[in-house]
Amino acid sequence: MAVLIHAVVPGITSDQYDALNARLQETPEIFDGCLSHVCVATDEGLDIFDVWASEQQMMAFADKMMPIAVELGWPATPGQPEILPVHNYWTPGA
Repeated sequence: MAVLIHAVVPGITSDQYDALNARLQETPEIFDGCLSHVCVATDEGLDIFDVWASEQQMMAFADKMMPIAVELGWPATPGQPEILPVHNYWTPGA
């Protein structure tokens, strides 16, 4: 079942996000199962919204992503993201 992930990452800048994203793009297969991704910069840090084909695929991504994020200065113990089951998902015009 598809899930929506909402992660709040206080204290992380857009530049830190861009550095992590650039590293992750070096292994595009890390995103297997990610249907969409949005990152919003706020005054407090970042809000990240993803739709994943399954929670298991999101967890596999997180297991690979977190060591890289920590290496780049992200917190080693981020808060738990909100995980919600998706009732419907579609892309206009697709």
